[in-house]
Amino acid sequence: MNHYNIVIIGGGLAGLTAALDLSKKKYRVLLIEKHIYPHHKVCGEYVSNEILPYLNTLGISLEKVGAVSITNFQLSTKKGTCTSTKLPLGGKGISRYAFDNLLFKHAKKQGAKFLFDTVNTINYENNLFTVSTASNQQYTAEITIGAYGKRAHLDKQLNRDFFKEKSSWLGVKAHYQIDHFPDNLVALHNFDGGYGGLSKTETGAVNFCYLTTYNSFKPYNTIEAFHKNVVSENPFLKEFLEKATPLFEKPLTIAQISFHKKKPVENHILMCGDTAGLIHPLCGNGMAMAIHSAKIASDLIHEYFIGNLKNRSDLEKAYHRLWNSTFKRRLWMGRRLQALLLSPTLSKHSMTLASKAPKLLQKLIKLTHGKPIV
Repeated sequence: MNHYNIVIIGGGLAGLTAALDLSKKKYRVLLIEKHIYPHHKVCGEYVSNEILPYLNTLGISLEKVGAVSITNFQLSTKKGTCTSTKLPLGGKGISRYAFDNLLFKHAKKQGAKFLFDTVNTINYENNLFTVSTASNQQYTAEITIGAYGKRAHLDKQLNRDFFKEKSSWLGVKAHYQIDHFPDNLVALHNFDGGYGGLSKTETGAVNFCYLTTYNSFKPYNTIEAFHKNVVSENPFLKEFLEKATPLFEKPLTIAQISFHKKKPVENHILMCGDTAGLIHPLCGNGMAMAIHSAKIASDLIHEYFIGNLKNRSDLEKAYHRLWNSTFKRRLWMGRRLQALLLSPTLSKHSMTLASKAPKLLQKLIKLTHGKPIV
């Protein structure tokens, strides 16, 4: 039988969380994902504690898989000017390799179905979606959730506005072994044309994930050369790269990262996570936002199916309204903070101010994070 109540396209944190939530509510759910679990992804691998109460209701415990408790935040400019503070809520350090696989196993146990394939097209007609895959399979559903990440061929097929804009960012991630890196620290270090985060994962490895502009990376032929000539201008990152041992054969990369505004509903598809809007990694809140957006979508889909939302238009309007009220301010603040951090003059003055007034830095962190999801 190829008909489902909900088809979810993309199996990152948003898609997996929605699959788990909706299958627990006894809906027929199909999630279509390109890659078999577990697998690594380009990600900061720090998640705010705001999502823990919600995960607990889904039967997910990050502590049981060894997630590291993170309480402190460190920030530095490319010249090494540094300030630190306590995180208002704190967070967990956990790899996407472990986190995604944990959600996958729980969703599958709850009855969600999984297909490892690529979606080519989504068509909507007569109040029903038809999803076609690369293996020439077709599936129908009353509801479709788009959770396929930052940028994909589907965005072109759906004629999304942001896809027409130039995307000038590159993401790089790898795990490293290094002695004496604090378990409770997430650090954000600036360099020319970008910034990188450091934090521990459940294995004890330190995740180094950074974002850079193509213009900054273009003069260098390799990641190694870029690390040596640009990233290592920051003394903190220079020391880390000199002392740390890489655990991946080569770093993972992702191109054409777009921070342009996106619509949370496109062609009647409810978009979740990065597919609906990407917060700048320096805010350290993308993982929590993905999970929270899945909760919003799952709750409203349930309200739609039980009749509390009268029609699809009401569902879409409610999701659009709640998504904006929950995330729009955080995304705006992320764009402002990125512009500030990447400006040498502004970042220098801001760091001086932040070092003298750590409560100001805490307030900025609060503006990019949410309250605990209950």
